[in-house]
Order: sequence, then C-alpha cells, then structure tokens
Amino acid sequence: MKRNDWKFVIDALLFVDLCSIAAIGLLLAFVIPFGGGTAVPKYFLGLHRHDWGDIHLYLSLFLLVLLILHIWLNWSWVVGTTRAYFGERWKKALWTLSGAWLVVLLLAWAMVRL
Repeated sequence: MKRNDWKFVIDALLFVDLCSIAAIGLLLAFVIPFGGGTAVPKYFLGLHRHDWGDIHLYLSLFLLVLLILHIWLNWSWVVGTTRAYFGERWKKALWTLSGAWLVVLLLAWAMVRL
C-alpha cells in the first residue's frame, strides 16, 4: 500500500475508534445503571457494565496506538508547518508544544486522582 492509503486507513480507524469510545462512554454514563444496588440489572446487549468498561479501555489504548501512527505518518507535515510558523526557532517551538501537552496530561491525571 502507498503512504496515502495508509494515512486513509489510519484516519478512518481513528474516526471509528473515537466514535465507539464516545458511544460507549455515553452508554456507561446514561444507559447502564451504576452503583452497588442489585435491584437494577447492569447489563446491556448481554454484557455487564464492567465488560463495557473493559471494551472502553481497550478501544482507548488502541486509539493511542493509532494516534502515534498518525503522527508518525504525518511527521513531515508537522515539522514543515512548525518551521513555517516559527522560522528558525521551530525545534524549540515543537519541544515546547510537546512539553505543554505533557503538562496538560499530568494535570488532568492529578485532578482525576484527587
């Protein structure tokens, strides 16, 4: 397959995976009941709430793999665009933007842990 074919396949998988994660997240939030009570069954389409949570997790991990592949396939575009915007300081800008995402992820993780 050509590089553009791979890009299309990765992007299509990213779209389907992200839509699936969102749908299961909405399902877990609004359709399948949560809590410790046994009065209401916690099943949907024959799968328990925890099974849906596991699927949600695995799809999220698959999304991370797809995102890494997506960035790798489009790396020349990332470098070229960063170079066009920031000129000579493009490497510093790229490292700064990458570091900013790391800080955002760490802050989000810390907020969830509280």
